[in-house]
Amino acid sequence: MMSVDMPLPPDPNTATRSQLAEFTGFCEERTGRAFDGPREFDSFSVEEYRRFWGLFLEWADPLREGEPEPVCTDDRCEAATFFPGLRLNYAENLLRSRSPGDDERVAVIARHGSGPTQRIQRGELRRQTMTLAGHLRTLGVGTGDRVAAIADNNAEAIVAGLAAATVGATFSSAAPDMGAPAILSRFEQIEPKLLLASFRSEGTGGRSLAERIGQVVEALPSVEAVIALDDGAETSAMQVPVLALSDLLAAPTPDPLSFRWQRFPFNHPLFVLFTSGTTGPPKCIVHGAGGTLLEHLKELRLHVDLGGDDTLFFHTTAAWMMWNWQLSALACGVPIVLFDGRLESPGTLWEIAAEEEVTVFGTSPPYLQLCEESGYSPRRDAPSSRLRSVLSTGAVLRDRQFDWVGEEVGPVPLQSISGGTDIVGCFVLGHPELPVRRGMIQCRSLGLDVQALPTETTPAGTRVGELTCRNPFPSRPLGFLGDAGGERFHEAYFAANEGVWTHGDLIEFDEDGQARIHGRSDGVLNINGVRIGPAEIYRALAGIPELSEAMAVEQEREDGPRLVLLVVLRDGETLGGDLILRIRREIAGQASAVHVPDLVVAVDELPATHSGKRSERAGGDAVNGRVATNLGALANPDALGAIGEAVALAEEARTGLERGAAAEDAPTVERVRAIWETVLGVAPLADDDDFFEVGGTSLLAVRLFHLIADRLGREMPLSALLEAPTVAELAVAIDDPARRTGRLVLMRRGSGAAPPLFIVHSLWGDVLGMRQLSQAIESDVDIYGLRARGLEPDEEPQASVEELAQAYVEAILARQPHGPYRIAGHSFGALVAFEIARQLEATGAEVGWLGLIDGELNTACLPPALRWRYRVALPFHMGRAALRDPRGAIRALFREVIPGLWRRTGGRRASPRAALAEEPPASWMEGVAPHYQRLAGTFLAASEKFRPRPYPGAITYFVPEVRRFHLYADPLPVWRRLAEGGLSLERVPGPHVGMVAGDRAPILARMIDECLRDNDR
Repeated sequence: MMSVDMPLPPDPNTATRSQLAEFTGFCEERTGRAFDGPREFDSFSVEEYRRFWGLFLEWADPLREGEPEPVCTDDRCEAATFFPGLRLNYAENLLRSRSPGDDERVAVIARHGSGPTQRIQRGELRRQTMTLAGHLRTLGVGTGDRVAAIADNNAEAIVAGLAAATVGATFSSAAPDMGAPAILSRFEQIEPKLLLASFRSEGTGGRSLAERIGQVVEALPSVEAVIALDDGAETSAMQVPVLALSDLLAAPTPDPLSFRWQRFPFNHPLFVLFTSGTTGPPKCIVHGAGGTLLEHLKELRLHVDLGGDDTLFFHTTAAWMMWNWQLSALACGVPIVLFDGRLESPGTLWEIAAEEEVTVFGTSPPYLQLCEESGYSPRRDAPSSRLRSVLSTGAVLRDRQFDWVGEEVGPVPLQSISGGTDIVGCFVLGHPELPVRRGMIQCRSLGLDVQALPTETTPAGTRVGELTCRNPFPSRPLGFLGDAGGERFHEAYFAANEGVWTHGDLIEFDEDGQARIHGRSDGVLNINGVRIGPAEIYRALAGIPELSEAMAVEQEREDGPRLVLLVVLRDGETLGGDLILRIRREIAGQASAVHVPDLVVAVDELPATHSGKRSERAGGDAVNGRVATNLGALANPDALGAIGEAVALAEEARTGLERGAAAEDAPTVERVRAIWETVLGVAPLADDDDFFEVGGTSLLAVRLFHLIADRLGREMPLSALLEAPTVAELAVAIDDPARRTGRLVLMRRGSGAAPPLFIVHSLWGDVLGMRQLSQAIESDVDIYGLRARGLEPDEEPQASVEELAQAYVEAILARQPHGPYRIAGHSFGALVAFEIARQLEATGAEVGWLGLIDGELNTACLPPALRWRYRVALPFHMGRAALRDPRGAIRALFREVIPGLWRRTGGRRASPRAALAEEPPASWMEGVAPHYQRLAGTFLAASEKFRPRPYPGAITYFVPEVRRFHLYADPLPVWRRLAEGGLSLERVPGPHVGMVAGDRAPILARMIDECLRDNDR
């Protein structure tokens, strides 16, 4: 455990003076004062905020022109304007050259879920920005216009945002995974002249995303043109001109060297960001260029101490203000790392941070919790020698997460930061010279008089109060778009406590000035680090006639908050399983998956004030078992008790489903239905309900068959759901003890006009894991999965790849007596698929197509050079582990590695892979049924013994783009040597694990479709 107080002093041998210390010294010199520690300097920055900001402008020295006086025009936060006499250009300051060699330094490192890593130098980034800015001017985009982007967090989005700022346009962005209604609720208000869009976002499905963008364009009459940020998009149906970014960047424009930066007023609109309130559409918050730049420079340079040889990686999307915050880091002269892919595993982000030598890594509490719960250790699995700070925002950090970072990441400060879209910055954040205390945020943001203001609605007898700021600050928004008189802006931030900014968070300060955030004080929800406006959920529910009213509230739980939806039904309606499923599907389709409630509860009425306004705050108190803080303002306070009871009953019913089981003498169909309801959390289900149509997934299938084995004593392969997908059909399969699992499983039916495709199972012997890939393949072919012997408890599995292939050849010939044959397999299945094809060719049969999805081979198959490289790989990795944890490495060497290898080989020398084959690691087997454990061990041993022989045909090999921290040498030279007909490569995004499932299944399916079409020709 880490101690409560974690000062983490710098190493005197390597420490350098922080930029905050340098700036403090600068202020001492200019003012003639000596500041006795951080607290006194903070007081100066607040009490003399005009002088503080004037001195910071001088010290930070952004490119500008004009007069720095007056610094601030008013003492009232709502009315104040900063630096009205200055002019600057935000993009110019981010792209400025600081030294003769600065243009050759890397500015952007773009990591993709697919494709190679991009590294863009500062000079090239400036050239691309200037080039695109020239084309924007040609398109008529300039000062006062608005540009919108539906973009991933990639280099193209960075260029788009900087180009818009260059010409004086206001920029807004959304993420591709947002639903069209959610995007339109934002962009309809800003009426953009130009839309930039990623048409092939990772994981969204290219076709559906293009359709969604088309819907957005059709609903935005202000859009005059679209710029596609990626190539190859299908845009023929667009009703406005569509230009490709790559074409624009390659097209001639005025000489960038003759380009002159146009400077705009300090308070010129730069960004429009969106944040959702409790009612109505999202608020369009306009942020000024100078205030954004100055606040970000202060936070990044003084509080984060970003500069020098730092590299920043903050995991974000283009829909979150942290995207804008990371963008401003370019003004500090440091490279920023972007990532636009999906999390393939808990280690994805830590591995990127290690590989790119990141010094400051930004993430969120839900990601840290995911790593903790999965047992992932960055210190062990992805150590980074340069990481010096971890930043966290987006949700409240739990105390134990500070402990986890100390134990599993290392002696680096975990710095919680909190502020928001409203100010495009932070109210409280880290400090390079103060200790990090468990559960606490280190300090107030310099220059901001942040206080916890007790009110009638904040908890009495504590230090917890409304987060307020009592003085003006440069990044205060310019206002709301379309709110000319400022009434909505005043109501949002200044009406609750006249004269001071009221943010909507609950905060507590201790005697040392360190802070603790206690969540929201208004109706905005924070689920898994994402702020959710209930209005977006309510709009999605508008099409469900059974509902009269709804209220979304946040329920606090030990494992993190969850979303609860309270619904009032129309007369005569009941909340059954069908309606709950429809509610969930509608919200996911209209908003996003994060908006989907975990619990749906029917109530008679919702809490409302005397003016008739619903009170999400009171509803949240009722759901969490608290006394409502605004009880006196409610017209129906009795509703709160009823809500609490309804939630308790709903939770009890869900717990009952999870624990429920039909009587042992009940018909099998009733017992199966009870198990389904337990796993899916929905009741009642009908006998003809399809598992996958009511929300079933492969992960839920694992739990389903675990309960079937436990309660009904019948072990079955997961792929039984492919043949018996309904309650009734599965019950029949369970009741028939003579029913055996055949080798072939029909995964998807085609017309039968073309030869079928046979797909070999994975290491676990079953084919359910191939379902998503099979469903995503669009070619008109029957698709069969090959399923292993040994899935039934009394069956012995085949012990070699050759035996497996022989059995599968017999099954294939029985189904398709004559060729050509088309075969594919993933990982271990690729080895079997190869041997099937070889055996078929040996009989004179024609193999039309063979696809191997990253089949790894025993190192004995490798050429000598690669074999020797592998032999030094294990000592190298063990050496790295020893440097990180010497005692642990020595203990593992003598307690596990040496005895294990000796025991499993009878004293003979063996490779690590052989040891794994005979006794797979316990972590692989946790919760796995015994027959799957047996098959996995058998097949690992089989892969270790397999020595492939030459194959006369051609092979299509699907290789993952990401092969991080891979212990084994590259098998491609072997496959090239074996494929006498030639080896063609197809590169699949992401790592080896997960190539055939999840968001990557459609990507791989498109590649296979193309191969099948070529084969048909």
